[in-house]
Amino acid sequence: MTIQTRIDQNRTEDSAKMQPGITRRTNPDEIRHDWTREELQALFDLPFNDLLFEAQLVHRRWFKAHEVQMSTLLSIKTGGCPEDCGYCAQSAKFDTGLKASKLMEVEKVLAEARKAKEAGATRYCMGAAWREPKDRDMDMICAMIEGVKEMGMETCMTLGMLSGQQVHRLAQTGLDYYNHNVDTSEEYYPNVISTRTYQDRLETLERVRNAGINVCSGGIVGMGESADDRIGMLMTLANLPEHPQSVPINMLMPMEGTPLGRSEKVDPIDFVRMIAVARIAMPQSVVRLAAGRELMSEEAQALCFLAGANSIFVGEKLLTAKNPEEDKDRRLFEKLGIAPMPAHSCPAEK
Repeated sequence: MTIQTRIDQNRTEDSAKMQPGITRRTNPDEIRHDWTREELQALFDLPFNDLLFEAQLVHRRWFKAHEVQMSTLLSIKTGGCPEDCGYCAQSAKFDTGLKASKLMEVEKVLAEARKAKEAGATRYCMGAAWREPKDRDMDMICAMIEGVKEMGMETCMTLGMLSGQQVHRLAQTGLDYYNHNVDTSEEYYPNVISTRTYQDRLETLERVRNAGINVCSGGIVGMGESADDRIGMLMTLANLPEHPQSVPINMLMPMEGTPLGRSEKVDPIDFVRMIAVARIAMPQSVVRLAAGRELMSEEAQALCFLAGANSIFVGEKLLTAKNPEEDKDRRLFEKLGIAPMPAHSCPAEK
């Protein structure tokens, strides 16, 4: 009998001992959309080792334990955004020293995509600093998607809010994922952004979901939110009609000149708990350890992978923020025995 078999056989008994009366919530086979704050709070309150144990059981039920997706994020249109997201250096509302640029040429984007694939990326994410794209930009955006798909990589776009017609075009082009984060809880959201409502974000996610495009949606930890706000963000995502197929959990990278530029660093253990609860609440989703890895030790990242994170960004930058160097990531993966995840490995992918 293997170790994993013994763990699986003892899971029900062990879970009952750790969490009397709530075994159902941590059943690795169950996909739920009716989480309550009290249930999620109970997970956060578990002893650290018990929480990671539960998260690992869920993770191993749906994913290969030692595979992590490698994605690359390119800013295809930088700066000059009219939104006032308090964490973002690309907002035209703040003096961050970042110069606005036009939408990149298609061939330049595809050239960067080829480099990303050579470096091991299987998903290519493209982001534009817009409130929403203009219809005249859609031809170039669709050409980028088509070009990256021809390379065999998953495609992801983040372009702000979308009209129904724009979503339809992206779906017809074959876009795999659309990223649109909720950022935080609905209650705390007005403290971070005033130019777009929480409902605006949910409506864009609904359009994307209804068009058959995979949803990539998560949030940011470290913006001054409370522990209850972190629970609220995860509850919003976990109770959507379909769980986002990809859930990026970002640690705030304070940007000089933004309202949140002097925010305090997030406690690493609290961040790992966030990853673990996201894994349990959304079992089939790829949980991405996104922005903030530059601020984390190798040990903290290893705990995140143990907690169920199975996607990272590789490359020098995440839009305008620093990211660990490629060689540093490769050495860490070798230490931990982690292998790259092949494209289209998410069990919930449409």
